[in-house]
Amino acid sequence: MNSRVFNPIDLEIIGLVYRFSKKRKRKLYLVGGFLRDILLRRSRDNPDLDFCLKTNAISFGRVLAKDTGSNFVVLDKEHGACRLIKKIDNRTYTLDFTDFRGADLEEDLRHRDFTFNTIALSLEEFFTLHREKRGKLTFNDLDKLLIDPYEGRKDLNLKLIKVADKSAFVEDPLRILRSFSFSCLLGFKIDRETLKLAKLHKKKLSTVSWERIREELFKILTVPKSFDCMIQMDEGKILKVIFPEIEKMRGLWQGPYHHLDVWKHSLETLKNLETISEDFKDNQEIRGYLKEFIAGEHSRLALLKLGALFHDIGKPGALRREKGKLIFHGHERIGAAITQNIARRLKLSNIETNTLKTMIFWHLRPGYLADNEVLTTRAIFRFFRDTNTEALSVLLLSLADQRATRGRLTTPDSRLRHERLVSKLIKEYFRRKKEKKMPRLINGHDLIKEFKLEPSPVIGKILSEVEEMQAIGKIKTKKEALQAAVKFLKIKAQ
Repeated sequence: MNSRVFNPIDLEIIGLVYRFSKKRKRKLYLVGGFLRDILLRRSRDNPDLDFCLKTNAISFGRVLAKDTGSNFVVLDKEHGACRLIKKIDNRTYTLDFTDFRGADLEEDLRHRDFTFNTIALSLEEFFTLHREKRGKLTFNDLDKLLIDPYEGRKDLNLKLIKVADKSAFVEDPLRILRSFSFSCLLGFKIDRETLKLAKLHKKKLSTVSWERIREELFKILTVPKSFDCMIQMDEGKILKVIFPEIEKMRGLWQGPYHHLDVWKHSLETLKNLETISEDFKDNQEIRGYLKEFIAGEHSRLALLKLGALFHDIGKPGALRREKGKLIFHGHERIGAAITQNIARRLKLSNIETNTLKTMIFWHLRPGYLADNEVLTTRAIFRFFRDTNTEALSVLLLSLADQRATRGRLTTPDSRLRHERLVSKLIKEYFRRKKEKKMPRLINGHDLIKEFKLEPSPVIGKILSEVEEMQAIGKIKTKKEALQAAVKFLKIKAQ
């Protein structure tokens, strides 16, 4: 079959579901995001299809899964919701089936989140017309078939995010975050009354599971202009419900090198990071690095944006006054610890947590290197050794941080030095990635055999020292490596 409305593969799986429902004499409706995206002419690689029927959605889905060889899971036994996952060609489809939430379809649609997700389509009516038109349906044909009691198409045309019912955020407070993620993803404006309701019910977000909050938050962090959304959430005092730690950053002055308080500076850093990311969009190496998935479906860029928001979160705890000056020594260490707690709350993986901590802990290092008159080989080696795979993340975060610092004592010369340093180290990062790693001159067994050492952390420290000396060209042979180890052991013995 061919259709001008649906992708042929999408149509194939919808037709499969329809034929199954027809055999069992069940009236089935396609609802929600898939229809919304069709009307917006948006295509997705792995579509989510939502279907609803009057009752017994779980038993319907279970038999369909068996019949089609799909994976099956019950989502909500009480409310009659299940999910099937089916692969066709290179596309993975998520098919959700739910019972009506109410006496009829219209009442079910009223319980959905936003008006543009309340649009429904009867599969029976669609495929009847599809046969009559021999598969050549147009968008005008589809428009006549749509069930739209809450004017979802009107709000789509107006690019407006509007709740279907005033109780939407009470029924599921996560919808508050969803209103912002949709705003980011679609470029839509949140309806004024919907925004008021979001602010009114914001505290209810604390009742939502952190896994659900995390995924909605990362949808926001994935779009090119997360900053605009974060500002709106912050102004509505919604962001502080998720991250209460930011409140101590508000109004905290940082001294004459800065023009903003700690929190506004952090937001400005996010804004600059997104600008930098856009500037590098044609650089395949940097773009590829930022698009890498650290774990699951979270990209390094999304984590880096979170790092931009939290890079100075340790400043309130580090604040000291010395001789009339504000000092924040050690804020990167405190910030890494606070961020670890936030990451655990968001149920991030260990890899994601350590990635964030590395970005925040080392974000000051490029600035220190830029302040040195001479950039030594040893300093470069240590930077890449300490930051490891997150070296480029640290450099980009440092650059965004520096551009967000525009106090009266921040000079054009210092800014230029920083920019040049970051540019040089970015090139060095990719050069090192392509470079074949030098084989170790000695290993732990050599040290144990040569010096009769017992296994201990000392061996690791010796090997690290030797590796550094080898990298900067101080030693080149196994004999020289062992001589360096002797010197290290003598120093330790003193």
